[in-house]
Amino acid sequence: MPLSDDQPHTRTRLPVGEQPSSQPNGRQARPLRTLLTVLVVVTLLVVAISIANHGKPDPGNTARSSDNATPTAPSGAGPALSGDQPVGTTTNGIASGFPHTDQGAQSAAANYAVAIGSADMFRTDTRHTIVATIADPTAVAILQSRLDQGFGGDTAARYGLDAQGRAPKGLTFVSRTVPVGTKQVGYSDADAKVEVWCTGLTGLAGERSVQPVTTNWFTLALSLRWTGSDWKLTDYTSRQGPAPMPGDQQAATADEITGAVQQFGGFRYAR
Repeated sequence: MPLSDDQPHTRTRLPVGEQPSSQPNGRQARPLRTLLTVLVVVTLLVVAISIANHGKPDPGNTARSSDNATPTAPSGAGPALSGDQPVGTTTNGIASGFPHTDQGAQSAAANYAVAIGSADMFRTDTRHTIVATIADPTAVAILQSRLDQGFGGDTAARYGLDAQGRAPKGLTFVSRTVPVGTKQVGYSDADAKVEVWCTGLTGLAGERSVQPVTTNWFTLALSLRWTGSDWKLTDYTSRQGPAPMPGDQQAATADEITGAVQQFGGFRYAR
């Protein structure tokens, strides 16, 4: 039977040892919150220190890296690329006006290699024009005589060309030289000697060709002289190679080669 509120209330006090030990919920949670706060702060400090140390280089690794570094190019890449900006002038379709520098001599040699290896060298008139354009005036006669023997007569006939260097009707004669790289082997203000590593295409393109277009690798050594305004050729020699291993690639048909030669023009400036 429930007691009414107007009846007296009785409070019972237990002995100290028997009193309940439980505290209000608010007082129990306070130590737990404090512990969690400390753990969070410590965790954030550890993460911050780890991030700060991650970006610092290891002194030992830095020393080893500097010992192994190459100053010019990655390992295996060879010497750094060289060559001045293309000159802005041409003479008879050949670049001219090269700088009076080591790099200018190499650029001249690369462009002269392209001219010497062109199909125009197999025609007497254009050959003489090329020689007069690229040669030192004191060397024109000697170079012209050598090149007449090297590109005319029996050489032209071996490729099926007539005495004027023209291909048989229905066939296209191909002769192109592509410099792969240059190397300076001697330089002074007056003279320079440059080797040009080249690959070339030579032959007759067409279905009836008995001299199909083939590739070859060779190195030209060009001697140049500074004439006061440009580098000019005084002498040259040629040797075979170095030739890389042929790739596993199917040869194009005669029509494909003819089409490529007629559609893809050569470069005026070699380097």
